[in-house]
Amino acid sequence: MSPFKQLQSNNDIKEILKYAFDADLDISGSWGYTQALATIIHSANTPLAQFEHMFASMRAYLEMNMTQEEASRYGSINLNETKRERISIENLAYDKVIYTISAIKESDYNAFINEYKEGYGQKDFDLSAHFQRREEATLKREVIHWFEVNQTLV
Repeated sequence: MSPFKQLQSNNDIKEILKYAFDADLDISGSWGYTQALATIIHSANTPLAQFEHMFASMRAYLEMNMTQEEASRYGSINLNETKRERISIENLAYDKVIYTISAIKESDYNAFINEYKEGYGQKDFDLSAHFQRREEATLKREVIHWFEVNQTLV
């Protein structure tokens, strides 16, 4: 069970992303948690996989940072695509994309950055131990995104 709540939508995801990220995306639908709640991509001004990754990154940032209490916020959020499947149903094309997300609690991340800045180049600074602790503090999770893709983009 994920500690992050699924984002809710009232067909307002385009407006939410415009407000939160100043991004004007040609999308509708929902946040893509299931095929029935797919994000509908009408057009994209970048390659489709790149557009989907950008949207998935925004969703992760909303889930893991912007909707969290300050003490529970994550930073250094990175997504890597691990699997992609194209599904066609009755003239509709869906991309089911699985991403692995890594992130560190913001407070921990800031402490690691300060430790690195202060310690780097110092004789007694154990760089490998520093990065080992960062790795141990990193949360990894797998998420699925469903995108309904306009046939002209396929």
